[in-house]
Amino acid sequence: MNRFNDKTVIVTGAASGIGLAAAHRFLDEGARVVMLDIEEAGLKEAAAKLPQDRVLVQVGDTSKKETAAAAVKAAVERFGALHILINNAGVATEGDIMQTSEEDFEHVMAVNVAGYFHMAKAAMPELVKTRGSIVMTSSVSGLGGDWNTFAYNTSKGAVSNMVRAMALDAGKDGVRVNAVNPSFTKTGMTEDMLKDAELVEKFKERMPLGAPEDPEGIAAAMAFLASDDARLISGVNLPVDAGLRASNGQPPM
Repeated sequence: MNRFNDKTVIVTGAASGIGLAAAHRFLDEGARVVMLDIEEAGLKEAAAKLPQDRVLVQVGDTSKKETAAAAVKAAVERFGALHILINNAGVATEGDIMQTSEEDFEHVMAVNVAGYFHMAKAAMPELVKTRGSIVMTSSVSGLGGDWNTFAYNTSKGAVSNMVRAMALDAGKDGVRVNAVNPSFTKTGMTEDMLKDAELVEKFKERMPLGAPEDPEGIAAAMAFLASDDARLISGVNLPVDAGLRASNGQPPM
C-alpha cells in the first residue's frame, strides 16, 4: 500500500517513540519525510537507517517559530511541496497544580501548545496549495483528566480544541485537521511507568484490548487520518487507546 507516493510529510518529535514510528510508516507508504527533533544525536542516528533519498533531517526546538519556518522552507526546497504535517513533539511533567513550578508549566505549554501553533502556522500556506492535512498528537488526557499530570493535561486539552478550531477555519481551503489521542504508549516519556508492574496491570484492567500500546499502532492511525481514505474526516479527536474511553477509565465490574 503506497497511499503517500509523491507526498511530503513533516514529522516533529521524530527521533523516537510515536514520531519515529510515524516517520517509518509514511516512508513505508511511499512518502518523503522531513524528520524534525531537538535531539540531534538521536535524530541523526534514527535517520541514518532510512532511505536517504526520501529523508531530510532538521534539528530544532519546535517551541521556537524560527524552527517551524526553517523546517517548512527546507521541506519545500528539497521536495518541492508540503502535503502533511504530523505535529507530535511533546513533553510532560508530573505533579498537581501546587507541585508544578511556573517554569515547568511554561515549558510544557511552549512545546505542546505553542510548538503546535508555530508548526501549523508555518505549514498552512503550503498545505493550502496542496489541499493537505495536519494530524496532531493529543492524548486521552486531552479528552478527560488524569491525576498528577496537571501541566500535561492542560496542554493536551488545548491541543484537542486547537484541532476543532483549526478544522473549522481551514476547511474552506481544503485542509483537514485531526488528532490521535493515545493512552499509555511505550515511549521514552513512559519509561518509568513501564517499570511499575502494578501500574501496568491497573492499565490492563481498564483497557479491553490490553496495554500498553505500541507506537506503531498510533502511527497507523495517523497515516489513516492523513490519507485520502479519511478525506471526509476533519476536526476529529480519535482515541487510540485500546478501548479505555469505552469504560471512562473505570476498572471491570
